[in-house]
Amino acid sequence: MENIEKKIKENQKRNKKFMKEFEEWLKEKSLSDKTIKKHLSNVDLFINDYLNYYDVETAEEGITSVYSFLNGWFIEKCMWATPYTTKEEAASIKKFYAYMSEKGYVEKEDYKFLCEELKDSMDEILDTLEAFDNGTYYDMF
Repeated sequence: MENIEKKIKENQKRNKKFMKEFEEWLKEKSLSDKTIKKHLSNVDLFINDYLNYYDVETAEEGITSVYSFLNGWFIEKCMWATPYTTKEEAASIKKFYAYMSEKGYVEKEDYKFLCEELKDSMDEILDTLEAFDNGTYYDMF
């Protein structure tokens, strides 16, 4: 258990660098402070909570976990999950990986795949959210 906690702390420390750079990147895009704060909060939830929840996954590795985050963990664990906040979370993560791609931390092809995956699966994710909210979520399995 102690080893896992150490890995999580190391991962969160690594993520601080990405978050700082991401914040600067967002500022360069001339976004409002409020919008920047929202993106940072959304990305922090993904890279520091979700990617360390089941196993310790780096932000770079996390690009392949966005769908499972949005279509499961976010819906189940975040009581504020609505169609609006789910789309907002997806948009923030997409921006984060745009930055990661631009800086060379993830492959451009992986980023393109993520964008397509989110575009193609958002209706399904929102259907899952609706099923969770109306009590039929577990009937899906």
